[in-house]
Amino acid sequence: MAYVPRIAKITRKTLETSIEMELNLDGSGEYQIQTGIGFFDHMLTHIAKHGLLDLRIVASGDLIVDDHHSIEDVGIALGQALKQAFGDASAITRYGHAFVPMDEALVMCALDYSGRGMSVCELTIPVERIGSMASEMVVEFFRALAVNAGITLHIRQMSGENGHHIVEAAFKAFGRALAMAAEHSERVQGIPSTKGVIICR
Repeated sequence: MAYVPRIAKITRKTLETSIEMELNLDGSGEYQIQTGIGFFDHMLTHIAKHGLLDLRIVASGDLIVDDHHSIEDVGIALGQALKQAFGDASAITRYGHAFVPMDEALVMCALDYSGRGMSVCELTIPVERIGSMASEMVVEFFRALAVNAGITLHIRQMSGENGHHIVEAAFKAFGRALAMAAEHSERVQGIPSTKGVIICR
């Protein structure tokens, strides 16, 4: 079966941020990422590597204020890119899940490319910042991504004490679950929904 290349290009510019993004859903995990927030860049590389995405992000923002706008807007843009790349979602597996350990931390991610964007992110991160990134922005990033992609997303911490380990396990789990959901299946005929369409609202 021949598939249309699942690629996306997003440009998002506001008075607070400027983002250029390119994504190939059928990539090999190659990445070029620069947001000005070192730990956030490190986490985004895990989505690319474990999600088997080719991902390029160049973002600048009002970091003199804080990291909120930059991280949330990258989440928005990545969600839009995923929605664009998924297209009509023909022949995809649709659901994905992963349990990822990172030393003492264990995080579960389950997602559905449902068209109904929402996020339930239950993480207890014991520090306010990891590097220059505010810990509270992890939840905001995944919420922005899920709503704009049309993904129903659940992330749950099963164990963990180290903030870096907990967050890294969450990003890796999301990447692996996304790769599973995006995978083409020869057994899926058309749109994987009894509605016959996946409608993003």
